Amino acid sequence: MERTRARATVFLMLFLGNLGNALEVPLDPKVLEGLPQPPTITHQSPKDFIIDPRENIVIHCDAKGKPHPSFSWTRNGTHFDIDQDPKVTMRPHSGTLVVDISGEKVESYEGVYQCTARNEHGTAVSNNIVIRQSRSPLWSKERNEPIIVQEGVSLVLQCRPPAGLPPPIIFWMNINFQRLPQSSRVSQALNGDLYFSNVLKEDSRNDYICYARFPHTQTIQQKQPITVTVLNLDAINETVAALYNETDFLSDGSAEERRPTFLIPSGSSSSKMVLRGQVLELECIAEGLPTPEVSWSKVSGEFPAKRTSFLHFQKTLRIVDVSEADAGEYRCTARNRLASVHHTIRVTVKAAPYWISTPRNLVLAPRERGNLICRASGTPKPTITWAMNGIPIENSPKDPSRKVEGDTIIFEEVQTGSSAVYQCHASNEYGYLLSNAFVNVLSETPRVLTPANKVYQVIRNSRALLDCSSFGSPIPKITWFKDSRSSTLDGDPYVLHENGTLEIHVAQALNSGKYTCVARNSLGISENHVYLEVKEPTRILKQPEYKVVQRNRNVVFECKVKHDPSLIPTMTWVKDNGELPDDERFVVDSDSLTITDVTENDAGTYTCIMITTLDQDSASAELTVVEAAPTPAIVYEQPDPPTDLELTDQKPRSVQLTWIPGDEHNSPIHMFVIQYSDSLHHHGHWHNLTVVPGTKTTAHLKLSPYVHYTFRVLALNAVGLSNPSLPSRVYKTNPSAPDENPSGVDGFGTEHDNLVISWKPMSGHQANGPGLQYKVMWRQKDVDKEWTSVTVANVSKFMVSGTPTFTPYEVQVQAINDYGIGPEPAVVTGHSGEDLPMQAPDNVQVLVLNSSLAEVHWEPVPPKTVRGRLKGYKVYYWRERSLHKHNPHHVEQQVLTFSGNKSHGMLPGLQPYSLYLFNVRVFNSKGEGPASSNQQFETPEGVPGRPSFLRITNPNLDSLTLEWGPPYDRNGRLTGYTLKYQTVNISDVLGPVEELALPANETSVTLLNLKYSTRYKFYFNAKTGQGAGPVVTEEAATIMDEAMAARQVDIATQGWFIGLMCAIALLILVLLIICFIQRNKGGKYPVKEKEDAHTDPEFQPMKEDDCTFGEYSDTEDHKPLKGSRTPSNGTVHRDNSDDSLVDYGGDGGDGQFNEDGSFIGQYSGKSSARDTAGGHESSEAPSPVNTSAMNSFV
Repeated sequence: MERTRARATVFLMLFLGNLGNALEVPLDPKVLEGLPQPPTITHQSPKDFIIDPRENIVIHCDAKGKPHPSFSWTRNGTHFDIDQDPKVTMRPHSGTLVVDISGEKVESYEGVYQCTARNEHGTAVSNNIVIRQSRSPLWSKERNEPIIVQEGVSLVLQCRPPAGLPPPIIFWMNINFQRLPQSSRVSQALNGDLYFSNVLKEDSRNDYICYARFPHTQTIQQKQPITVTVLNLDAINETVAALYNETDFLSDGSAEERRPTFLIPSGSSSSKMVLRGQVLELECIAEGLPTPEVSWSKVSGEFPAKRTSFLHFQKTLRIVDVSEADAGEYRCTARNRLASVHHTIRVTVKAAPYWISTPRNLVLAPRERGNLICRASGTPKPTITWAMNGIPIENSPKDPSRKVEGDTIIFEEVQTGSSAVYQCHASNEYGYLLSNAFVNVLSETPRVLTPANKVYQVIRNSRALLDCSSFGSPIPKITWFKDSRSSTLDGDPYVLHENGTLEIHVAQALNSGKYTCVARNSLGISENHVYLEVKEPTRILKQPEYKVVQRNRNVVFECKVKHDPSLIPTMTWVKDNGELPDDERFVVDSDSLTITDVTENDAGTYTCIMITTLDQDSASAELTVVEAAPTPAIVYEQPDPPTDLELTDQKPRSVQLTWIPGDEHNSPIHMFVIQYSDSLHHHGHWHNLTVVPGTKTTAHLKLSPYVHYTFRVLALNAVGLSNPSLPSRVYKTNPSAPDENPSGVDGFGTEHDNLVISWKPMSGHQANGPGLQYKVMWRQKDVDKEWTSVTVANVSKFMVSGTPTFTPYEVQVQAINDYGIGPEPAVVTGHSGEDLPMQAPDNVQVLVLNSSLAEVHWEPVPPKTVRGRLKGYKVYYWRERSLHKHNPHHVEQQVLTFSGNKSHGMLPGLQPYSLYLFNVRVFNSKGEGPASSNQQFETPEGVPGRPSFLRITNPNLDSLTLEWGPPYDRNGRLTGYTLKYQTVNISDVLGPVEELALPANETSVTLLNLKYSTRYKFYFNAKTGQGAGPVVTEEAATIMDEAMAARQVDIATQGWFIGLMCAIALLILVLLIICFIQRNKGGKYPVKEKEDAHTDPEFQPMKEDDCTFGEYSDTEDHKPLKGSRTPSNGTVHRDNSDDSLVDYGGDGGDGQFNEDGSFIGQYSGKSSARDTAGGHESSEAPSPVNTSAMNSFV
């Protein structure tokens, strides 16, 4: 019987467990004990292995197999007999070599090594491991002649460090270990030389020092200092004149400007080759005056934005992870205000071999078939060769079942005993690849690996998965039976997966019972029994409610739950998605949460979560805390400041201060605060020194060296602090060596290859003397024994370059001044800079808990691949589509973050009945690593959303038609609709409820035999197997009988009603005319008397009985007009009524009334007639009158 290679791979995953690299599910060790396996290399040293000559050489080679393989080595292509070399040992049960180099030359062990692991089923080989020792040779002795240059010319200071392995890291510093400043004018080239586009006078110095750091041995070497002297033209003229009879050869005193030219590279074009995956660095450095600016462009395309950066002030173009698309012509341009110059660099990209598809292990039964495929690419195209058990395949024993076709080996009708390990070798001139893959031919009867009588528990309406893990060769066929073996379980509601798992998509109570799994192949049969129990879901019946509580009161949240009686629930309360505060005021009972003596900090959202071993449910409520009615506080005064400060018992490091307290002002003094000012370092700034109880008036003060002290005292009582006392006289202490070192020492990286050592600068008060400096020391933890140090001043950090990524370092910072050094500093452990994680989490799995919640699991990544501080894991997930064909497709990506110690997390708020995709990524402080491969899962059904619409049409005397649309969010398969309706009378009293069940495929219904001219209220919702969704309501009424409508009479059309309304209108008009006539005759309106008595009277409204205006009123409370509101400023604003009056005189209007009601043209304080008529008239208008209303009436 033939099977495809894909099926053989599935068999491999179910059958061998952890025997192959690609397998994820480990099998029972008892099963594996009897299974043979060819060797597999599990660990080996890198191809290019640079060793430290100070340490023993360890060359790793580990392998697994059944039986356990034996190991041998070759060196430089010949057998390496380790028994003949007493310095070489092999670790037990391993092929790892350990070379003791004590008293030996490391060079004698350099070479090309290869490990071989073999057992009776095959032979696996390792890569060729090239062993080379790291080298950090000394700088050759040389004498650097001083360099004298003219100001404005270009200059190159050569470094030329000794060749090391690996190459050293170059940097330029001065004699004080300070990095030399670089700019667009002065910069370091890739070869380490220091280039000046033009030199300035300030470039003169005698300590240009090139340093070479050899990273493998952590050593730093320096070149002899170079002296550079820059002279301007005037100085050169003076020198030349002294030699040549004072002749001025250079008449101009300033350097001439010149066009840009390239220092490197030379010429107008050049070429560069780079390998795929490496870093491409192109460099253009130009000289000229003014300093040229360098820019870059790609002639045949654009730069890859995410992989491109510009370094060294745009002089270096850097592209990481080079691909074939990066080949082409790159142009650098240097320009200043005089001209521009170009240089073209032609880049070609070659590629060492890289895998497209590596061969995978094969496990085959006798007479089965399969393929080993080995595909690699590169530039030039690599050559593919095969070997079997380490021997070229053309020299191996012939096998009629095997055929080699280029990069593929085809196996047909394999036989027992043809197991072997095959090696695929891909090579070109730039490198090689080697991969082992075994072919294991086995003949085994079926075995079921799932534990017998295993019990599966699921929640009703959720998915059930019954496992039947098995192995055998040939691959067993799986069948399932339930209870009595009447028929196999195949078809709805059962789904049989390829790996033997039986799935029940929506489990119900009737699905509970005993299930039998049978595995059979041509060699035998095996069976196993499992049990399924379907439980009732957990539901919160009474949810906590929103609460508003005054401070210092108590509050109770209730949360009552229903659950399956066979499951043990656990009630948990959280606040704002975090744990409850650790406070005895929070009391959790079986179905409630009580908070006593509530404070403002207790406000927030409280959630009760009921969790069982299978599911959970939750509900939330918000708590708002309001302030209670404030209680007035008793006010006291702060104390007076202390007086008569005196210094006694004066010593080098201490002094005694005494004072006299001020008045307490009825509030006892709690304490005295003693402050000091340092006129030497921080003149005018006061600092707290100490506090003493309010019962004392003397303090013994401890002092620091090198401080000019002035003291003052403040008193504190329940009200607050007093004003400060008058300052004491100055007390000076002598300088000394530092008593302390800087605090806040830290070591961290800003880039993946540096270490920044920082500290909190010490104040002058802490320095204890002049000349404060810091001695910065560092060494790699557990690697370096000696400290590297540098002394700096006036800075608070120092950067160490060329460090390995995220490596622990021990750092120290010690204070030094002119009087000595500080104490031995504490050792602080820091880390060099981080880089992005290298590896995605493995074994990503998902468990769907219910329709809106899933649990994701993953294996933590190895710590070494994090390359930084593990911050956590991020799960990206999105809804790919609904499982219902009518629902639209949309993608809304979401992300959840979990702490680094987690290997699982919950995905809440999922949409029911949907297909979701997700992946997991690890992240550190630098950023995120690669994503795991996308996984998918499906959520079960949930309750549907509300119907998309509900409308009522075709109203008749005794019938109504309802039309509706299905819900937008079906959340599953609709099983029908529920319609409820009841009558509503004119007082909004509801009648009895009628209920109607409707099928899922209907979109309208007509209700018959309804009451005519009656209003109805309708309640409508959809249902799935999970339950009913939310209700949409609508109201409508049946129409009225036309015969009855004809009998009703509109009262507004009756003649008697029209006549009555006309009579009432005429009567109102007559009354209005009489009122205006009475008012025009004057009525009772004594203006003159009121003006004599008051300057700002107020006007009363018309009397209701005679329609006349009341007399002026000027009572003590100045009451406003009846029915009006008086503004807070005491003024009376004009009423909008047409019956009001305008202001007398001034700006009130032209037409006014005199005391007898007659009309006059002017009535104001400015009238001469009024001034002579009486002696006490007011110059202001006594009351407002609306002239517009009056004029319109006249």
